[in-house]
Parts: sequence; structure tokens; C-alpha cells
Amino acid sequence: MKKYSKLFFSAIALVVFIGTFVFLWQKSLPKEIVYNEFIPKKESITKSTIITGRIEPRDEVNVKPQISGIISEIYKEAGETVTAGEVIAKVKVIPEMSQLTSAQSRVRLSEINLNQVKTDYERYKRLFDKQLVSASEYEKISQQYKQAMEEKAAADDALLVVSEGISRSNANASSTLIRSTISGLILDIPVKVGNSVILSNTFNDGTTIASVANMSDLIFRGNIDESEVGRIHAGMPMTITIGALQNLRFDAVLEYISPKAVQSNGANQFEIKASVSVSDTIQMRSGYSANAEIVLAEVKDVLSVPESAIEFSGDSTFVYVIKGEGSDKTYNRTHVETGLSDGVKIEIRKGLTEKDMVRGSQIIE
Repeated sequence: MKKYSKLFFSAIALVVFIGTFVFLWQKSLPKEIVYNEFIPKKESITKSTIITGRIEPRDEVNVKPQISGIISEIYKEAGETVTAGEVIAKVKVIPEMSQLTSAQSRVRLSEINLNQVKTDYERYKRLFDKQLVSASEYEKISQQYKQAMEEKAAADDALLVVSEGISRSNANASSTLIRSTISGLILDIPVKVGNSVILSNTFNDGTTIASVANMSDLIFRGNIDESEVGRIHAGMPMTITIGALQNLRFDAVLEYISPKAVQSNGANQFEIKASVSVSDTIQMRSGYSANAEIVLAEVKDVLSVPESAIEFSGDSTFVYVIKGEGSDKTYNRTHVETGLSDGVKIEIRKGLTEKDMVRGSQIIE
């Protein structure tokens, strides 16, 4: 029994050994190299570049107060539309004590003067009615009385402006009412009721009450690399895609190319701007991330091959033209003149015809 077991295991070991030997021998045999093959064909080739950027309103205005004070009322919210001249908020004036004291003093003095002149005027009027004074003397005191009344009204108005920021003579144009300077959409109201605000002056830009923009006039703003900026010019068409608005494409026209580069991640970039055409039915938001595709060059109805079939040697380019079939197949290295490439296909200007069969990349099994 033991004898048969030994023979059995010996036979299995022999089979495994022979199988391993055959497998390794087959693996060591040289395999036939197989290539993709294709015929050059005529088609259009477009070279384009993608520019990342964002969508912005062409005109965005920061509405600022004409006086310093505290926000007492806010009449609008971000996202609402507003017309030029419409009130957005109201400011309560906090007067400076020196200005308030001066204005109050002016009112008191004008009131004293008015009372004195009024007394003189009434006395001269009685005398003039009795023809005891001349007309010229009466006219003189009348003029003084009118001037005193105007001074008192002006002093009262000045006190009102200092204390409340509003004038009786021009209440509708009160500087306490913060009005939008343009018609458009309110993008942001960064203040709240109770916040202190200041007007702009030499030392600061003033407090922004609201940001308002015309969202019907939009631009794309982005940066293009210095290697490509020389191939674009104002007036070129662009296609805009926005990640937040999938499956939508917008036409745009390049308007501006910055004459000065800025460095970004070690590379020189040039800012560009393009006007974007957007339908009124599409709600666009300021700051959307966007990509702009711009065609740098294009050729139509030209002979082309896959760029992977091209062999580059210095300034020269070659392809391998297939001759014969089966075991008689050969690959003839042929010089070609190339043109525009889109990264996948490349234009062949000279060296091939539509009847040639060209060797492509190797097929890896």
C-alpha cells in the first residue's frame, strides 16, 4: 500500500514540474508586438483654453451715509430690488457738542436781535402812519426787520441740521435718509439698527450701508497664463459654464486684457474681462465660480492623425507608414510636417495621404 502511495505522489510532483516548465517556457517565448492601425482622415481641429474665474456685476456701488450717526431704521433687505433715489435706511444724528452749542447760541442771539428790531419796526410803523417819519426811514427799518426774521429762520434751520440732520427748507433731501444711487439688486446690507456709521472723509472710506448692483449687466473676470495671452484679443467670442447652473452655457465677448501681469503660484497671469449674455429668465448671483472656454486657433477640413502616432525627434516629426500584410508587413519611418494640435489629434500638412495606413500606439494586453 505504501509503495502505491509513493508512486501516486511522485506522479503528481512530476506533472507539476512539467506543467511549470512548460508555462515558463511559453512565457519566455518572444510575443508578437501588435499596434493600432488607422487611416488619416480629414476633420476640423480646434485648440482652446479654459480660464477659471467668477461672474460679477459690471457696476457694483457701495452706498454710504452723508452724515455720521446711528442707524435708526432699515427699510430694505439683501436680495430686494431698489430704484435710484429709493430710501434704504435712516440715520439718527448724534450731534457734536461744540457744533450744537454754537448753533443754539446763534438761535438765542438771532431771537434777541429779532425782538429788538421788531419793537423798533412797530414803533416806526406807527410814526409813519401818522406821517411823523419819512418813507426812507421806514423802509430802512423794514429792511432790518426782514433781515432779522431771515437770520432767525436760518439759525433755527442750522440748529435742526446739527441736532437732527434735517432742514425744514429741504426736508425731502434730508441727509438722514440713505438713498440708493443706482437701480438694481441689493447684494448686501452689512449694518443693523443701532450700528454707528460715519461719513467718508480724508482719513477713512466711511461706513457702507448697502451694496447695490445692476445684475442685468454682468462680466466674467479671470486670469490667463502669459504663454497664451499673446493669442487672444478683445472681441473674441467665449463660452461660459457655471458649476452652480449645470447644463447651461452662456455666450460672452472678451472686452479687456490687462497690460500688466500679476504673479500667482509662481506664474505670470493677466487679468481678463468679458461681457456675458444672460437671459432675463435665469437668476444669476454675484460671485458664481465659472469657466470660460476661448478658441485660440482652429483649422477646418484638414488631414489629421492621433498625436500618439507622432514620433518627435528634435524639430522633426515622423510617423510609421504600414506596407504589406501579415508576415510581410513593414513599418516605414516617414517624415511629416505637422500643424495645429488639440492635444488628441494633430494636423498633417505634408507627408501623408488619405490612402496611407499609419501605425499607432502599441496594444498592451
